[in-house]
Amino acid sequence: MSKLLHIEASPRKDRSSSIAVAQAFIEAYKAVNPADEVETLDLWSADLPEFDGDTLNAKYRLLTGQEHTAEEAAAWAAVVKTFGHFNSADKYLLSLPMWNFGLPYKLKHYLDVIIQPGLSFSFSPETGYTGLITGKPAAVVYSRGGAYGADSGGAQMDFQKPYLELALGFMGFTDIRPIVVEPTLARGPEGAAKAKAAAIGVAVQIAQAF
Repeated sequence: MSKLLHIEASPRKDRSSSIAVAQAFIEAYKAVNPADEVETLDLWSADLPEFDGDTLNAKYRLLTGQEHTAEEAAAWAAVVKTFGHFNSADKYLLSLPMWNFGLPYKLKHYLDVIIQPGLSFSFSPETGYTGLITGKPAAVVYSRGGAYGADSGGAQMDFQKPYLELALGFMGFTDIRPIVVEPTLARGPEGAAKAKAAAIGVAVQIAQAF
């Protein structure tokens, strides 16, 4: 039995295109994998640790081989716990809207917590950075109001998909399967419905072999 972790980054819920496509993915996945565990982590209700002074100091003490203070140790324990939950999954589904050409800040916060030395990556002067999360697939639903594909003329403004793929790749992911919902605003309700339907078709196809 495998665990699929759905990381949900939209606060719009029943009005969210990214969530609607992710739910279609999950339904198709469950139909093929009825014994698997599926968990949704809603980043808008999750208790994410702050990446504040104690946490940052704990990170740098770890990098330099120094002992943590009591406050730093407590802060780092919260980071380790959050990463442990993330790493407990065998497969990942992320769903997110584009905000200001990039990620919702809740997802950026989550990534800032889990992308840490000794947890999701390692470093050595000889080999450089090495991602530590390997052999796990990730499907990602990207929802955008405009069109940002290669032939759209807007690709240079897309800091959503390239950034997240860079972050996942840095952690070691090599099997990243994108599902793009666009445009959800630029062509009106009819265009949005067509974009969602097309994305759901892609999501179901990916889910059935995930």
